[in-house]
Amino acid sequence: MNKKELLSIIISLFFLNVAPLKAQELQKEKQPLINVLKLIETKYSISFSYADETIKDKTSTLPNDDLSLEEALAFLKAKTNLDFELLDNRFVVIKKPEIKKTSYNIQNLEEVIITNYLTSGITKLNDGSITIKPEIFGILPGLIEPDVLQTIQSLPGVLSADETVSNINVRGGTHDQNLILWDGIKMYQSGHFFGLISAFNPYTTKRVSVYKNGTRAKYGDGISSIIDMQLPDDIDNEFKAGLGFNLINADGFAKIPISSKTELQLSTRRSITDLINTSTYNQYFKRIFQDSDFTKPKNNTNSISQNESFYFYDVTAKFLYDISEKDKLRFHFLNVKNNLNYDEQSTINDKDEALNSKLTQRNTAIDFTYTRNWNDDLSTTSQIYVSNYDLDATNFDILNNQRLIQENEVYDGSAKMDINYKPNTLIKINGGYQFTEVGISNLEDVNNPIFRSYIKEVIRSHSIYGETNFLSNNAKTRLNLGGRLNYIKKFDMFFAEPRLSFSQRFLNHFRFEVLGEFKSQTTSQIIDLQNDFLGIEKRRWVLSNNNNIPVLKSKQLSAGIHFNKNKLLVSAEGYIKKADGITTRSQGFQNQYQFINAIGSYKIKGIDVLLNKQFNNIISSWISYSYSTNNYTFNDLNNGESFPNNADIQHAITFAGTYTNNNIKLAIGLNWHSGKPTTEPSETDDAEDSVITYEKPNSKNLDDYLRADCSATYAFNISDTAKATIGASVWNVLNKRNIINTYYTLDDNDMVNKVENESLGITPNVSFRVNF
Repeated sequence: MNKKELLSIIISLFFLNVAPLKAQELQKEKQPLINVLKLIETKYSISFSYADETIKDKTSTLPNDDLSLEEALAFLKAKTNLDFELLDNRFVVIKKPEIKKTSYNIQNLEEVIITNYLTSGITKLNDGSITIKPEIFGILPGLIEPDVLQTIQSLPGVLSADETVSNINVRGGTHDQNLILWDGIKMYQSGHFFGLISAFNPYTTKRVSVYKNGTRAKYGDGISSIIDMQLPDDIDNEFKAGLGFNLINADGFAKIPISSKTELQLSTRRSITDLINTSTYNQYFKRIFQDSDFTKPKNNTNSISQNESFYFYDVTAKFLYDISEKDKLRFHFLNVKNNLNYDEQSTINDKDEALNSKLTQRNTAIDFTYTRNWNDDLSTTSQIYVSNYDLDATNFDILNNQRLIQENEVYDGSAKMDINYKPNTLIKINGGYQFTEVGISNLEDVNNPIFRSYIKEVIRSHSIYGETNFLSNNAKTRLNLGGRLNYIKKFDMFFAEPRLSFSQRFLNHFRFEVLGEFKSQTTSQIIDLQNDFLGIEKRRWVLSNNNNIPVLKSKQLSAGIHFNKNKLLVSAEGYIKKADGITTRSQGFQNQYQFINAIGSYKIKGIDVLLNKQFNNIISSWISYSYSTNNYTFNDLNNGESFPNNADIQHAITFAGTYTNNNIKLAIGLNWHSGKPTTEPSETDDAEDSVITYEKPNSKNLDDYLRADCSATYAFNISDTAKATIGASVWNVLNKRNIINTYYTLDDNDMVNKVENESLGITPNVSFRVNF
């Protein structure tokens, strides 16, 4: 009998016998407490609330099936030496008995109102935020690794119209309106492969917090959303490491205890695309470089060949030093980079010429953080960081004997003092001060004709913030009320930003939620020309100048109701948001407004609906629907009348299901949304005037978008200390041709040409990973 036949028999026996064997073995053997809690939640229709640290490393056997809920909790208390407090016969709070204060929320609990939101590892909290824990992440359609920025696109109200992680639209906003933090450091580059892959290694990320509204007062910027990635911050004197690869990149990480008080966390990832050519790489390459200067010369008969070299990598390091039981010092380092080189070889006047064009994108960050726990009720955290972003392009045009150098560079330095105080068991107070200095420079250098432009802007801002959090004893009511006051010295302007998050549980299974916020930001991305930076990464960062680039300001209010019982979640949330101070250059127009610089606003109204049903912690299925209307208003454009936003995708539906049983995970899903707005040339366009005459802006829509994805992973033990995981996924299983953007140009004969940008075609990927 060969290995293949043996494996088939083993798998068959596994499915035939796993159910009864599992029930018998789980009853007798100890297993992680979190697994036991999930089974008890299902059996008794309850929900556990706990801090991660409380159940860390705890194990237990399963209580007998004939025990009542109270008896089962008493059994767990005896096995784990933890206290289990039952509230309203539905919620159970887990806490450590050695804590003298009796109220459960002294452990800084954030009540979990929805566990396994869509899949395991995604949780909704009662402050309105969503948390993602990559270490226990389940599976989503099309993903075989817990890519952070791909994962959040599965949340209602979040999508990317062009399928990238560098253009995520949260409730109608542009990507630059998302504040992305890596352990508290602001990031200006979010993607590898110029947006198709997240730039942040998920295997060193412990927790990701996502806020769409009701943001905590400690966060500045990000008028559309907050994506806060946090690395492990506790020294547990345990060595962990992992290695893996897929058809795009290979990576590795290590968590290395140096002493009882020090630890080093390292990770690195690098593309394999310059070493091996794969079908996945070919699809990514075709998608990201279509309609760029890199591909356009191939259509010119004078250009005979190009030799491209593309790679990306990221490196991170975190050093942890516990000076004492009350004092902690942390050091961070990160470097992410994309690099493209290509040679354009042409024959001019019977003479061969070859010149090298290149594009480099990089984000480097360094940080020091010091935390002092003064007593059980008071702690302070001091942080200093510098984040440096650089986008550098050199573009040679052999036919016109021209060289263009472009550079966009950001220096962001910040110092922050954060204070947490708990005056009693019901209230927590957070406050602090933050100083930020951001300098952004833009360079244009042309050799023929000679032209050079270098512009640098600097803004220094001071911010104070405060927030009070109230959580009632019965966990039914939670209120976060706070505010942030920003002062920009350069403009002598103050910005007051109130923040609100209110949650009330009623009738045991219902929860009502109200969120609101005012926010502002001084950084944004604009597009001057569509062929800037080789036409690949067209956007450049700029600072507000209080003139033709105002400070962005937004206000948002939302209200929602959630029903959660017997693993059935029904959720509906309506919202309204308005953003002022946007510019046409920040919106990426490719119609009659492409070269116009105007200032305006957008207003979006919408509702997100989610139906999620789980079956015995094995199957999770959901359908989500989002409806919104998103309109621009520019006083100087379209006669002052509103017109559809470039990101006005009015209808979006996602239907998906996952299956998780022991070491096997399967997922399949369907994504559909209405086409984004577009502007078509007028039927009365005059072909003699060398100008395209358009219809009303964004008066038409592209065809609807449809994509089906699937993925699967299987985990198995290699040895007592090593576990491997293999995975396979297919993006766009049906190979549906989706047009994600359309615009029009004039050819040499002044004829109008239609240019269509396509989404990814069918894209397979496989992965293999070993964790130690």
